[in-house]
Amino acid sequence: MLVEAELEKMDIAYKSVELGEAELEKPISDKQHDELKTVLFKSGLELMDDKKAMLVERIKNIIVEMVHYADELPATNFSDYLSEKLNHNYTYLSNLFSEVKGITIEHYIIIHKIEKVKELIVYDELNLTEIAFKMNYSSVAHLSNQFKKITGLTPSFFKQLKNKRRSALEDM
Repeated sequence: MLVEAELEKMDIAYKSVELGEAELEKPISDKQHDELKTVLFKSGLELMDDKKAMLVERIKNIIVEMVHYADELPATNFSDYLSEKLNHNYTYLSNLFSEVKGITIEHYIIIHKIEKVKELIVYDELNLTEIAFKMNYSSVAHLSNQFKKITGLTPSFFKQLKNKRRSALEDM
């Protein structure tokens, strides 16, 4: 909404504005480009011109949306899912992402999956078996191993820490 409002204020015609991307009707002048970049920056947004950087941002957005906001993770593997969503060969996407971000797509996905697991543990609505199933882990052991690699803690210990903090707050 913010990007749309700024484009309209600057009288820049656009076809669409979606999460992380705006498609303009026609190219804009260098002056308009600089103005738009400044206005967006003041609002905490960044105008990206580099096609590779934009593709990496789209990869990140898809992963975040997929892991944190989708009701279910896709039934296909992540490489097929990303390739289909972005219409690019997965090897190209993977190499580009690693080059720009310094980590693999797989590691980025794991980090986000573990963040989601931590959130689900804190909510305390699902047990570890249900969380493992929901997050497409082959087993609780697989989830626990990845959780420990990323956080240095077991899921059970993480849950105990959360419970200890909660009880300490209740004592106040």
